[in-house]
Amino acid sequence: MASQQPQHAGRLRLVGEHRDGPARVPVQQAGGPRPVASANFAEALHAAIESNGLSLDRIRTELGQRGVRISVTTLSYWRRGRSQPERATSMRAVHLLEELLGLPHTTLSNLLGPPRPRGRWVSPAATSSLRVEDVWPGQDEISGVFAELDAPPIGELERLSIHDAYYVDEHRRGYLLRLRQVVRATVGGVSRCLVVHKADEEATGCPEITSVRHARLGRVRRRPESGLLVAELVLDRPLGLGDSTVIEYEVEIPPGAPTTIYARRFAVPVREYVLQVHFDPAAIPAHCERFDRAPGTEEDRARRQLWIGASASVHVLAPEQEPGQLGIRWEWE
Repeated sequence: MASQQPQHAGRLRLVGEHRDGPARVPVQQAGGPRPVASANFAEALHAAIESNGLSLDRIRTELGQRGVRISVTTLSYWRRGRSQPERATSMRAVHLLEELLGLPHTTLSNLLGPPRPRGRWVSPAATSSLRVEDVWPGQDEISGVFAELDAPPIGELERLSIHDAYYVDEHRRGYLLRLRQVVRATVGGVSRCLVVHKADEEATGCPEITSVRHARLGRVRRRPESGLLVAELVLDRPLGLGDSTVIEYEVEIPPGAPTTIYARRFAVPVREYVLQVHFDPAAIPAHCERFDRAPGTEEDRARRQLWIGASASVHVLAPEQEPGQLGIRWEWE
C-alpha cells in the first residue's frame, strides 16, 4: 500500500537492542562532566541525552523522583526545539537535567533565550516539512500528478493524529486499509488536501478510496501501470486559522501476492501516529518487526521485534513522528 517496499530475503536482524537491561543513570567520573558545545538549548539537550544514552521515559522518571513532574512530550518538545522551558517548575527541571546528564551547572539554562511569543498559532507547524520529491525520491510520476492537481502546500494542515489500520486476509494478502486523521489548519481558507496510495508491485490495478467521512472525494488520478492513486479530499467546510477537523476513509487494496509489509511516508511531523496490522487468525506470521527510515532513504535506521498477541494483531505507537518513513513488516515462514 501507500509506501510499501519489497522485503529483502533472509532472516531479519534486529538492531539497537539493549542486552544489559534498561539504561542506567550515568555516574560522574573523576575527570568531571563533559561540556556540550551547542548553539542553542535544544541542540545542547539533544547532544547530552544522546551522549548519556538515556530514554526520555527514564529521564521523566528520574525527574519525578526528584520532585519535578515533566511529561515525555514536553521533554521531546524541548529536545527538538518546538518549545522551551520558561516557568519556574520547568527551570527547576533544567537544573536537574544538568545534574542528571553530568553537565556543569547552568550549561543548559544559559542557552535559554527570551520567552517565545505566546498565542495559539504564532509559529507554523510545518517548518520541517519535505517536498514531494523528498518523500518519494525518484518517482517523478507522483510529482507530475501533484502539479496537475495544483496541490496545496503540504504545511497548510498540521497533523495532530494519524491512525492506520491495515487488514490481511486468510490468503496472506492485504485487502483493506482504514485511516483516520485529525488535522488543524496553520493558515486560513484550507479546503482540501491530496493523499497518495500505491499498490504492491505484484498487484493488478490501483487502490480505490471508499467510505469517505467528514470530507468528500474530489478529483482522482490513477496510473494503473504503476498501481498509483492520487486523490483530492475536499473538506466538509473551509478551515480558518487554527480550525481542526477529522478525516476518515477506507482504501480497498487490489489483489496481488502475499503481503509482507505496510509503511507510511511522512512529509510533515505528526504529533501521534498509530499503526495497527490485523491478521486473519488463519494466517499469523512467524516473525514481525517495526522499522524506521530517514527521509529519502531505503535503508533501515532502526528495527524492533514486535509481539503478535491473541488478538492476531500488532501495533506501533510513534509520538512526535518526524518526516521520514515508519512501518511494520513480517515473515510468513
